[in-house]
Amino acid sequence: MTDPIADMLTRIRNALAVNKAEVSIPHSNLKETILAQLLKLGFIVGVKTEGELTTKKLVVTLRSESQPARISSLSRISRPGQRVYSKSGAIPKAKNGRGIVLVSTSRGVVSDAEARKQKLGGELICQIY
Repeated sequence: MTDPIADMLTRIRNALAVNKAEVSIPHSNLKETILAQLLKLGFIVGVKTEGELTTKKLVVTLRSESQPARISSLSRISRPGQRVYSKSGAIPKAKNGRGIVLVSTSRGVVSDAEARKQKLGGELICQIY
């Protein structure tokens, strides 16, 4: 697999398409950080880690039984073949500010609003709305 972040986004997108409440994703620290940001911003309901060492998985709860999913669209911005970097003033807004862009900065993965507030640039990971 050349792009594990794109794989994670595709798994979430596919689970949303068939109205699944949970999806299982192979674990990595970057994926866990990205999902923690999505949880903090209210796009997903929960994240838990299962298994040990090589069988470690992240189980993502996309929606509760009574509520629909909060994610309409996910797309990868920076890819392994074409990295996309941006200064703090040039970070794009997703859907005119209704969505978020996740940015990998020197202080970790943050949302576009937080990156602008802290005047941090970095690699644009994905956009969610």
